[in-house]
Amino acid sequence: MQAKKRYLILFSAGVSLILLFYLQGPASRRTPNRGDDPHPHWPPFSDPLQAFIPWDQTETEDYNVRASPRHKRDDNSGASKCRMDSCFDFSLCRRNGFKVYVYPQQKGEKISESYQNILSSIEGSRFYTSDPGQACLFVLNLDTLDRDQLSPQYVHNLKTKIQNLNLWNNGRNHLIFNLYSGTWPDYTEDLGFDIGQAMLAKASISTENFRPNFDISIPLFSKDHPRTGGERGYLKYNTIPPFRKYVLVFKGKRYLTGIGSDTRNALHHIHNSEDVVLLTTCKHGKDWQKHKDARCDKDNAEYDRYDYKEMLHNSTFCLVPRGRRLGSFRFLEALQAACVPVMLSNGWELPFSEIIDWRTASVIGDERLLLQIPSTVRSIHQDRILSLRQQTQFLWEAYFSSVEKIVLTTLEIIQDRVLQHNARSTLMWNQLPGGLFTLPQYSSYLGDFPFFYAVLGVKPQQKFTAVIHAVTPLVSQSQPIFKLLVAVAKSQYCAQIIVLWNCDKPLPAKHRWPATSVPVIVIEGESKVMSSRFLPYENIKTDAVLSLDEDTVLSTTEVDFAFTVWQSFPERIVGYPARSHFWDSNKERWGYTSKWTNDYSMVLTGAAFYHRYYNYLYTHYLPSSLKSMVDQLSNCEDILMNFLVSAVTKMPTIKVTQKKQYKETMMGQTSRASRWADPDHFAQRQTCMNKFASWFGTMPLVHSQMRLDPVLFKDQVSILRKKYKDIERL
Repeated sequence: MQAKKRYLILFSAGVSLILLFYLQGPASRRTPNRGDDPHPHWPPFSDPLQAFIPWDQTETEDYNVRASPRHKRDDNSGASKCRMDSCFDFSLCRRNGFKVYVYPQQKGEKISESYQNILSSIEGSRFYTSDPGQACLFVLNLDTLDRDQLSPQYVHNLKTKIQNLNLWNNGRNHLIFNLYSGTWPDYTEDLGFDIGQAMLAKASISTENFRPNFDISIPLFSKDHPRTGGERGYLKYNTIPPFRKYVLVFKGKRYLTGIGSDTRNALHHIHNSEDVVLLTTCKHGKDWQKHKDARCDKDNAEYDRYDYKEMLHNSTFCLVPRGRRLGSFRFLEALQAACVPVMLSNGWELPFSEIIDWRTASVIGDERLLLQIPSTVRSIHQDRILSLRQQTQFLWEAYFSSVEKIVLTTLEIIQDRVLQHNARSTLMWNQLPGGLFTLPQYSSYLGDFPFFYAVLGVKPQQKFTAVIHAVTPLVSQSQPIFKLLVAVAKSQYCAQIIVLWNCDKPLPAKHRWPATSVPVIVIEGESKVMSSRFLPYENIKTDAVLSLDEDTVLSTTEVDFAFTVWQSFPERIVGYPARSHFWDSNKERWGYTSKWTNDYSMVLTGAAFYHRYYNYLYTHYLPSSLKSMVDQLSNCEDILMNFLVSAVTKMPTIKVTQKKQYKETMMGQTSRASRWADPDHFAQRQTCMNKFASWFGTMPLVHSQMRLDPVLFKDQVSILRKKYKDIERL
């Protein structure tokens, strides 16, 4: 009976709830008419800082002015939501690879020096094509760098000029470079023309307007930024502990009114005139005195007392606050000076953020937490400071020291997007030698590059391939090439020998070559040119390549020792014949010398080990103009390889036990000897030095006084105790 009562009570309660939901539910769920409620419901807002605008006012002009860029971007369709898969035609890149076309300059159009440097960098790169039919990417020859209407560099009627371009196609597969956008007082990021579906390579771009994996954030650089090469970083040596005179410094303009004024106006709160020196001046612009405040005179006086370069080179951290725009020249200045940048520009998409991990080279601050900046940087451990400082130097030299590097980095990022199966890894971009010298088309495995052995904990292979460059026909068995073949083949580390036949005579029959314990492969040189000795031949399977001239005199012991040394320095050239360069102040040009001195900067590839990756880099990275010069002169290929390897590693080559036989004046009487005796030969090498330095934009060769000899070499001990006994008998 009790159970029946409980069931009856539960049933009655359930019926009551259903009736209640039926009577009140529809009323609460129905959508009210606009006239029913004098206070319309607010639409949902994901951004807590977004102003509450009634739904019936969101179409007004006032709303569109006040809405954030991100809100307007999300509301709009088309270009603002562009991504590679929606606004880029990949089919143009499948036909001819990643090629870039620059529009021809139109009559009467003026181009700024900075934009001309950008275009010249593209036209001098391996990506450039003069045929638009082969292009994957298009770059305008209309100057889009400065879109500030008050600037003398501003190009008028740009919208009409671009729309009239036959290949524009609403910007599809186009890349637009920009450094300055907007003008007083708002400095918006509007370029003043419709970019359509074009990609933006833009400085001072905000995270709100940045289209991930489509746009590219580039650094703000001055008109004096070098086109090629650029100065190296200022960190010459590491100091332990890595502290400097100042902890934090800044010197720059202070804006009294308008956008960007708040942050710099507040810097005086943390300035202490001792180790935190943050200097600002009001003295800029024509009417600065009209707006001067109570602090201006004092700030201006203190501002003039300090030398900016002295501060920059003697500070551990450098503040990089926003100016009128998000980016600042202080960013690149701090990087070069090995002064760790402290970013104070909320919403700035940092340069090349797609590939660079800025946490390893900078401190990301918050404008709203300015007072915490000094204590934050003081709390960073000295080991961390040293790591940050070293990374600033790497990033500066790899990607930012010249306009050319900024442009090439931009193009390489886009190429990685297009050829995703060959895209670089994060490690390739953020570790020496950097993404520009690490070509993923060579291999997707980091262990195939000599730069990453230490990181991966691997070692190069224990064998090498010898490549002998032959230019003389075989006449007698007493020729040096036969002795060289036998000596190299006896090495315990030799896997195979490749004879590159660059002689005008036909290939010799197999029986003409001496019998050896390792395979001897004879390859006919491509086009019989000098550069063919550095082609990435498929027959080369080992990491190490021993490059040899046909008249080189080497013993088996020397080969073994040099290879042992190379295994400890697989990213460098290791060998015997050394040469040097010098600056001739009288002629104001680089000079080449073969004199015996206490230092050297090159190891000639007539008898040297190097990693096979450099064959690929020589072939695919260097411009055809330099390789054509080498082939026309039949000279300088060894110098060019030294330039390339030194540019990659930023380190000198390594010379092993000295041999007098390699002195050019003592060359044997072979066909190659005539080259050394030719007075034009030496003059050509001088010319090559300067031509190569011009293309690299700097002199990459590094002098060294180090020579590696076997243990106990020339020591007064029994010869039986020495591993490489035969070397001392030479």
